Amino acid sequence: MLHKAGIDNIIIERQSADYVQSRIRAGILEQGMVDLLREAGVSERMESEGIEHDGFEMALDGRRVRIDLKRLTSGKSVMVYGQTEVTRDLMAARAASGLTTLYEVPDVALHELKGESPYLTFTHEGQPVRLDCDYVAGCDGFHGIARRSIPEDSIKTFERVYPFGWLGLLSDTPPVSEELIYATHERGFALCSMRSPTRSRYYLQVSLDEKVEDWSDERFWSELKSRLPAETAARLVTGPSLEKSIAPLRSFVVEPMQYGRLFLVGDAAHIVPPTGAKGLNLAASDVNTLYRIMTKVYQEGRIGLVERYSEICLKRVWKAERFSWWMTSVLHRFPSMDGFSQRMQSSELDYYVGSPAGQTTIAENYVGLAYQQVE
Repeated sequence: MLHKAGIDNIIIERQSADYVQSRIRAGILEQGMVDLLREAGVSERMESEGIEHDGFEMALDGRRVRIDLKRLTSGKSVMVYGQTEVTRDLMAARAASGLTTLYEVPDVALHELKGESPYLTFTHEGQPVRLDCDYVAGCDGFHGIARRSIPEDSIKTFERVYPFGWLGLLSDTPPVSEELIYATHERGFALCSMRSPTRSRYYLQVSLDEKVEDWSDERFWSELKSRLPAETAARLVTGPSLEKSIAPLRSFVVEPMQYGRLFLVGDAAHIVPPTGAKGLNLAASDVNTLYRIMTKVYQEGRIGLVERYSEICLKRVWKAERFSWWMTSVLHRFPSMDGFSQRMQSSELDYYVGSPAGQTTIAENYVGLAYQQVE
């Protein structure tokens, strides 16, 4: 998008191109992200291969409730299209445009971020490099160098670590349902998702001391069936796993999301539990905001907008954090829950899924808030 606006840019990536393309990540795109990919001119494959979903199902201890997204949000929906595919499309478009991306750069250092002429130093193909620039976008994730380049006394961190993780399995099997199923059960949460009509992604809530190697495919499928409604479990098609992994769950936000001429984008600034399908979409919202600001800075000279990046982004970040925290809180079994807490959790779910207003609240948050405009 910056290239299309005539703004020169370089991407510096720590990993190899093959590594970036092979990572198995999220797969639910909000309407705002779908529109952003269309605007960037990289939506052709998404339009032909993506699957539009008008709703999703919640299985609450065997009881099934459908959240009709399109009806409850005046026509909005979500798109099933894997983050791996989005990445592949973006990389292909960038290569076709002849733009510079440097891979396998492990030692980036950021300098003079508070000044008017920041620069980066790193080693590329065995040679030391200095890269002078106007601005730096830190899109390098939770463990990247961008956030760690900000003095600790210049940012504030908010975090919650959940006492469980998600064990995910990817398989070349048809999805058990045409729409996603979020299931809560006394044995723990489960999610039935997909990447295509022939590729499925399933998740199980597990304790943090579980190890992937202890979960055979047979054990995973058996546990998944036990947490799904009987009629759903009977339809489940099982098969060899293509990938299995365990991801811990956390909520994390850093404020502000900028330091001088460095902007934190996506997981570098915030992480949400995957329960609400917000992580990738929240990163895209940051990208949208920074892109709009940069175009106004370079095309209209409105450099004062730079200081508003964090303010604009955080309004949406905290709303998405709240929804992801809520979905995680009501759908999972917590180790320390007593009888009263379990009843409160059940009552909370009953209220929301049993009320038109409650279902509308879930649907509005799930399809995503409109991206903030930069005036």
